[in-house]
This record gives sequence, C-alpha cells and structure tokens, in this order.
Amino acid sequence: MPLHITNVEPHVTLITIDNPAKMNAMSRAMMAELADAWDELDRSDCRAVVITGTGERAFCAGADLSGDLSASEETARMVNRALLKDVVFTKPIIAAVNGTCAGGGVELMLSTDIRIASNAARFGLPEVRWSVYPFGGATVKLTEQIGFVHAMDLLLTGRMVAADYAEKIGLVNELVPAGDVLDVALERAHLIAKNSPSAVQAVKHQISATVCEHVRGREGLEQSLGDQVRASAHFQEGVDAFKSKREPDYS
Repeated sequence: MPLHITNVEPHVTLITIDNPAKMNAMSRAMMAELADAWDELDRSDCRAVVITGTGERAFCAGADLSGDLSASEETARMVNRALLKDVVFTKPIIAAVNGTCAGGGVELMLSTDIRIASNAARFGLPEVRWSVYPFGGATVKLTEQIGFVHAMDLLLTGRMVAADYAEKIGLVNELVPAGDVLDVALERAHLIAKNSPSAVQAVKHQISATVCEHVRGREGLEQSLGDQVRASAHFQEGVDAFKSKREPDYS
C-alpha cells in the first residue's frame, strides 16, 4: 500500500507516505486514501498523529505529475480533504520532514501543527516553474503562517530553500539530524497524548476551524484561478518540460 498507517503506541498514529521511487510524490489514488484516513482518525481514539515519508530522501515531493492532472470541483474537494485544506481536523499532527518537501508536500505540511525537520531537508513550492497553480492551500495558509514577504518569495520564485532558512522564517519548528527526525516527532506526539484529550482537541478544533473558515471563503476564486492556469498556453509546456526534465520555454 502507498500509505502505511500504524498505531505506534496507545493513542499515537503514524502515517508513512510510501512512494520512494518518486520521492514520495502522491497520486490521486494516494490522496483519496489519505483523505479517508483523516476521516477515520478523527473519529478514533487517536490523540496525536505523526506523518512522514519513507526513507531520508524525501518527505513528499508533491503531486505525481505523471498521472491525472485534471482538477474538477469533485477532484478539488478530494484533494482539499487529503491536504486538510479546508477540513476541520481535531487531532494534533506532527510532521517528521526527512528530506525534500515540495509543492503539495509543503501544502500537506502547512496543515500540520508541529514540524520536526532533518537539517538536510529542502523546501519549496515550484509549481509556477511548471505552470501549475498551487491550489492545495499555500496561497492562503503560507502568508498567514510565515508572513507576506517570505510567502511571496517562495510562491513566485519557485526556488528550493535549505532547512536552516525554513527554520529561520518559521516554516518548521526544529531541525535535528536526519536519523533523529522520526524519534523526535514521536516523542512530541507522546507528550501531547499524555495531556487531556478534551482540552487538546478543543484547542485544535478552534484554531483549525478559524483557518478553514478563511480558506473556504477563498475557494471559489481558487478554483477559477486554477482553471485559468490550466487553460493557458503555458500549462502543457510546463507539464511537458517537467516530464522531460528540461527547462520550460514560456517565450
């Protein structure tokens, strides 16, 4: 299975994205599976979730661009659930970022509450390089989380940044050696799980609901802008360039 979900201790669940051949990029099927997993976990007695990727090369490189790239409203709703873009989820989530975190991987990370990263990790939102609109929540959440100038730098340049820079701008909480990332994240989850679940989940619910209300208010424009980008003359060139591993030509 491309997603592994295990209970590592009472009330602590580990989700592992398992697609190492593609740097843990997520297909539409994987996103649908993750969306369902969040629903199940929110109903369960889980008190904290840790999410990571297989191996030390990547946390998640985003969407698998070799697959289906359509973005109907139905597809958008499924992706929204997978990335917890506008879905209230009441259990705290800790990201164990063990390598490259890009595109949709960053957008998934933006829905987590605490982020432990390898000091060799790299972060970026390269969608604009490939004429893809980042419709997984980054255009709303990133500005709120790290501030306008830092968000615009990442969103408009598409550049990848090092872990120490990500920590400096508040994109992640803490940097640790690569081999310690998961252990530190699980220890943080353990501390949360020992606290009152009623109080913890009330706090998480309030903050999650506030963020989601803001995101939902922008969803109509988000869908429209994404449709415009996909309908542009640049979209196919960007996707072709990505698949061919060459620089796109937008001249």
